[in-house]
Amino acid sequence: MAEQVVDQSQNPEAQIAELVARSRKAQAEIENYSQAQVDELIRGMVWAVARPGVAEEIAQFTVDETELGNYDGKFLKIQRKTRATLMDIIDDKSVGVLEEDTERNIVKIAKPMGVIGALAPSTNPEATPVIKAIHAVKGRNSIIIAPHPRAKLTNKKIVDLMRDALVTLGAPADLVMGIETPTLELTNELMQQCDRVLATGGGAMVNAAYSSGTPALGVGVGNAVITVDETANLDDAAEKIRISKTLDLAASCSADNSVVVVDQVFEDMTEKLTAQGGYLVSEEEKAKLQKTLWDDEGHLNTAIVAQPAEKIADMAGVEIPEGTEFYMVPEDGFGPEHPFSGEKLSVIMALYKARDIDHAIELTNNIQGYQGQGHSCGIYSNSDENIMKLANSTKTSRVMVNQPQAASNSGNLWNGMRQTFSLGCGSWGGNGTNNNISWRDLINETWVSKPLAETKELLDDETLFGDVMNKLS
Repeated sequence: MAEQVVDQSQNPEAQIAELVARSRKAQAEIENYSQAQVDELIRGMVWAVARPGVAEEIAQFTVDETELGNYDGKFLKIQRKTRATLMDIIDDKSVGVLEEDTERNIVKIAKPMGVIGALAPSTNPEATPVIKAIHAVKGRNSIIIAPHPRAKLTNKKIVDLMRDALVTLGAPADLVMGIETPTLELTNELMQQCDRVLATGGGAMVNAAYSSGTPALGVGVGNAVITVDETANLDDAAEKIRISKTLDLAASCSADNSVVVVDQVFEDMTEKLTAQGGYLVSEEEKAKLQKTLWDDEGHLNTAIVAQPAEKIADMAGVEIPEGTEFYMVPEDGFGPEHPFSGEKLSVIMALYKARDIDHAIELTNNIQGYQGQGHSCGIYSNSDENIMKLANSTKTSRVMVNQPQAASNSGNLWNGMRQTFSLGCGSWGGNGTNNNISWRDLINETWVSKPLAETKELLDDETLFGDVMNKLS
């Protein structure tokens, strides 16, 4: 087995310097790989972790170590999501000439960045290292992964499997490395010494990435708000909301945190959500849940993150019907005084009633103005007018239409979104990109410019400025 050995008696700066030096050497060995060679490596990396028998083992191992989410969710991510991501990028050209713009006579050439320093969260530690690693290697980079301490063994298991695959395929194992005993100091050193930071995790770590002095791609806070209008197929919407809200017990930041239903269909939709396993809590139960979810300073209780509905009920002292899969908490406000309007990372969603689509958009903007602006929202509707009105009127990078939000934001087989677990939120979320981050964000591009066959002529003032000249004279 191609296990990595690092002298952990060294100080953090020296430990990371050793890892980066090894990573940089490995990256140099594949810098001139052909497209076929690169694509063989990423196929091998995914197969190493997603093949039958291994995927099941990783899914159970992840649940056992992190005690977050559930087996079914972890298995879907390691077995299906990794395959879908590979399929999404395998035919992309990432080596040599990427584009030729004949009109401008410009050629764009792909160049690797070098060593990618990647942060992996405890909520998605099974597929995140794989997806980030294949995006890095697709761009002929190497990668060092800093896992959350709660998932360090899962990360090591996955990294070791990918390293073995690389060696078998004739590539250096050190293309993929991990921090095996993660600490804040080691993670900060990695962010300072690598060539590009790819940060997925809590807000504090993303902010640290931006402050590291290294070019960084970070993601914003999730707090997805889903609208159901009067034209929606309510049975379809209820089922997909349940799928999204309970996927891996809401470990994803894309899970439905608030559902806004227009008044005309509110009662029917609530009944259909109840039939899907939702439990509408009383005001008394809402108070108990709030006390369980947040402390007096508004900090989320991590003990409820990605836990089953029954466990949350026991913690809060709430009795729920058998078969309850998620909670619906009636809400009409937003902001710190209404904490259910924020991200909950649990099978608890706020339920709002809106007068119409305009009120639903107003609620969405107010909720996400508190938390989650720029990340994503969704809508169940058969009205293109309503869909585009919401898309045009919200500060969001993604709008999922008639799809389960958590399973769709980051790409799925039923949509054309780029497959990833790193979702840029634009300037709204404090990020430099709105992209579903992929290999294209992990390369440099050289633009080769040749003279145009015919030099452009500057337009005369009348054509260029038109009646502006008269208005400003």
